[in-house]
Amino acid sequence: MPEPVDVPIADGGIKLGQFLKLANLIESGSEAKPLLAAGMVRVNGDVETRRGRQLQGGDVVTVAAQSARVATGDVQDNLPW
Repeated sequence: MPEPVDVPIADGGIKLGQFLKLANLIESGSEAKPLLAAGMVRVNGDVETRRGRQLQGGDVVTVAAQSARVATGDVQDNLPW
Protein backbone atom coordinates (compact mmCIF):
# COMPACT_ATOMS: atom_id res chain seq x y z
CA MET A 1 0.00 0.00 0.00
CA PRO A 2 1.34 3.48 -0.82
CA GLU A 3 2.54 5.84 1.89
CA PRO A 4 -0.32 7.93 3.38
CA VAL A 5 -0.64 11.54 2.27
CA ASP A 6 -0.20 14.16 5.01
CA VAL A 7 -3.30 16.36 5.44
CA PRO A 8 -2.71 19.42 7.64
CA ILE A 9 -5.34 20.44 10.18
CA ALA A 10 -5.58 23.79 11.95
CA ASP A 11 -6.22 22.55 15.48
CA GLY A 12 -4.88 19.70 17.58
CA GLY A 13 -7.73 17.36 16.63
CA ILE A 14 -10.52 16.78 14.14
CA LYS A 15 -13.55 14.50 13.94
CA LEU A 16 -13.34 11.56 11.56
CA GLY A 17 -16.32 12.67 9.46
CA GLN A 18 -14.75 16.10 8.92
CA PHE A 19 -11.35 14.63 8.12
CA LEU A 20 -12.74 12.27 5.49
CA LYS A 21 -14.09 15.28 3.59
CA LEU A 22 -11.01 17.48 4.20
CA ALA A 23 -8.70 14.75 2.88
CA ASN A 24 -10.96 14.18 -0.16
CA LEU A 25 -11.43 10.55 0.81
CA ILE A 26 -15.16 11.19 0.25
CA GLU A 27 -16.88 13.74 -1.99
CA SER A 28 -19.58 14.85 0.44
CA GLY A 29 -20.29 14.52 4.12
CA SER A 30 -23.34 12.37 3.41
CA GLU A 31 -21.05 9.59 2.12
CA ALA A 32 -19.40 9.13 5.53
CA LYS A 33 -22.25 7.39 7.36
CA PRO A 34 -22.79 4.48 4.90
CA LEU A 35 -19.03 3.92 4.51
CA LEU A 36 -18.57 3.80 8.26
CA ALA A 37 -21.59 1.52 8.75
CA ALA A 38 -20.22 -0.88 6.12
CA GLY A 39 -16.86 -1.08 7.92
CA MET A 40 -14.98 0.44 4.98
CA VAL A 41 -13.09 3.05 7.01
CA ARG A 42 -9.99 2.18 9.01
CA VAL A 43 -8.15 4.34 11.54
CA ASN A 44 -4.63 3.17 12.30
CA GLY A 45 -5.51 -0.20 10.74
CA ASP A 46 -8.65 -0.80 12.83
CA VAL A 47 -12.21 -0.63 11.46
CA GLU A 48 -13.97 2.49 12.75
CA THR A 49 -17.73 3.02 12.71
CA ARG A 50 -18.00 6.30 14.67
CA ARG A 51 -18.17 9.43 12.53
CA GLY A 52 -17.47 11.56 15.61
CA ARG A 53 -14.25 9.79 16.58
CA GLN A 54 -11.66 12.39 17.51
CA LEU A 55 -8.46 12.09 15.47
CA GLN A 56 -5.07 13.37 16.60
CA GLY A 57 -1.85 14.14 14.76
CA GLY A 58 -0.30 11.01 13.26
CA ASP A 59 -3.55 9.04 12.94
CA VAL A 60 -3.87 7.33 9.54
CA VAL A 61 -7.31 7.03 7.93
CA THR A 62 -7.81 4.56 5.08
CA VAL A 63 -10.75 4.21 2.67
CA ALA A 64 -10.30 1.60 -0.06
CA ALA A 65 -6.76 2.08 -1.41
CA GLN A 66 -6.37 5.72 -0.30
CA SER A 67 -4.77 6.70 3.00
CA ALA A 68 -4.34 10.08 4.65
CA ARG A 69 -2.43 11.00 7.81
CA VAL A 70 -3.55 13.73 10.19
CA ALA A 71 -0.75 16.30 10.22
CA THR A 72 -0.41 19.18 12.66
CA GLY A 73 1.82 22.22 12.50
CA ASP A 74 3.36 23.63 9.35
CA VAL A 75 2.84 20.89 6.78
CA GLN A 76 2.39 21.71 3.11
CA ASP A 77 -0.71 20.37 1.42
CA ASN A 78 0.68 17.62 -0.83
CA LEU A 79 -2.61 15.99 -1.73
CA PRO A 80 -2.31 14.24 -5.11
CA TRP A 81 -6.06 14.58 -5.80
